Amino acid sequence: MAKPTGFLEYERALGADRDAVSRIADWDEFHGPSAPEEELRRQAARCMDCGTPFCHSGIVYDGAASGCPVNNLVPEWNDLAYRGLWREALARLLLTNDFPEFTGRVCPAPCEGACTMGSMGLPAVTIKQDELEIIDRAWREGWMVPEPPARRTGKKVAVVGSGPAGLACADQLNRAGHEVVVYERADKPGGLLTYGIPNMKLDKAVVARRLDLMAAEGVRFVAGTEIGVDLSGAELRAAHDAVVLAGGATRPRDLDAEGRSLSGVLFAVDFLTASTKRLLDLRASARAGASASATASASAKAATGPEAKGKDVLVIGGGDTGADCVGTALRQGCKSVTQIEIMPRPPAARAPDNPWPRWPRLFKTDYAHEEAAALFGKDPRVFLATVKAFHGGADGAVEAATIVDVEWTKDGKGRPTPRERAGTERKIPVQLALVAMGFLGPDPKLLSAFGVEADARGNAKTSGGRYATSERGVFAAGDLRRGQSLVVWAIDEGRRAALEVDAFLSSGKD
Repeated sequence: MAKPTGFLEYERALGADRDAVSRIADWDEFHGPSAPEEELRRQAARCMDCGTPFCHSGIVYDGAASGCPVNNLVPEWNDLAYRGLWREALARLLLTNDFPEFTGRVCPAPCEGACTMGSMGLPAVTIKQDELEIIDRAWREGWMVPEPPARRTGKKVAVVGSGPAGLACADQLNRAGHEVVVYERADKPGGLLTYGIPNMKLDKAVVARRLDLMAAEGVRFVAGTEIGVDLSGAELRAAHDAVVLAGGATRPRDLDAEGRSLSGVLFAVDFLTASTKRLLDLRASARAGASASATASASAKAATGPEAKGKDVLVIGGGDTGADCVGTALRQGCKSVTQIEIMPRPPAARAPDNPWPRWPRLFKTDYAHEEAAALFGKDPRVFLATVKAFHGGADGAVEAATIVDVEWTKDGKGRPTPRERAGTERKIPVQLALVAMGFLGPDPKLLSAFGVEADARGNAKTSGGRYATSERGVFAAGDLRRGQSLVVWAIDEGRRAALEVDAFLSSGKD
């Protein structure tokens, strides 16, 4: 540890994001430029020699992570960053995390929630900011170059799904010398990194450059191919020595409310996907230097799909996806936006039953909420509320919604359950409603294509809590196996599954 008193001398300081109102006018990342190097090194110096670094523990309490799920060696690379040894810090970071440019942008940073500073009531080390600076500096300096394996094993692996779990698994297996092909049913690889997370949060150029690097190292990507539809599971197994299913949790949880079938009441994932497709189409046309007529044609094509321009938007669900819907609706020029959450508003400080180092369940203002408040003068969130009914016009399109307040009680078995509060019903104008209530599990067609059993939740069933399914040579990883989770958990799943696949391929058994 280079600065034993750093945590006493320096205050926590995050780099400023771009202005909340002006950034709504574009789709660029909302993050501001990097702080001066001197300030970045000061922030890294706050990472103290705490003996037992809870920040990289990756333990689950009450369903939430405490510490980093990929066990990042935070104190080590923070010390190197403080000393200005950025390339050495990069080497330490890449030992545990295949894609820090993704987690540094979209991870909620459970590492910071478990930072030892919290045991003393002090602000956590800026771990997420430090991680992002290390990897972004590496890309800027040209340190991220292809490093294909020196030898090939002759073994072939198919990875189904190109989200964070599939990519991490593919990256590790390729480094081990196996020939890896990643199959993606969408028109572009990247999974939720490409279409599930909007551009202002994770620029698609950041995703594309990583995919290009992996391709240069030998990973092959096959997009626009749905396994079980375009290519059977039997065909895939016959052509490969092992198969890894990493298709994610793609079945959205629906809302049981009158009028749900009205047009304009959509799943959030469909809205976000259409928005990103529109943006990527327009950018592709601009890069190609298309003629005026071709550009107009591309713009018309890109304009298809749900859009929030000029509409009163209702977002149902208070998680990250819901916030991304708010930010996307603002950039599309919505008339108003309201986000409802059935759970209570979290407290401003840790509750007695939520002590350090557990994930701090606190009220936070996300980038999209900051933008909505700056534009409309108030936070768009309404807690302890749900939709009772949607109302439409003669054309079958949604025009309004009735929302009602709820309170949480216990049912006959002592389980928490929401109950409507009498007299709190009110009707609000809505021309676009987005259901962002999470995901239930993987597409069952993918599991059945390989004869893989599902567990009680509908996820792929694996043996002993590991990654091998009941079908020999078929493995599962990520949200498809563990259920909806964080990008960083998916990366961890992909890495661990790769270890199991490598051991299987190296065993020499048929």
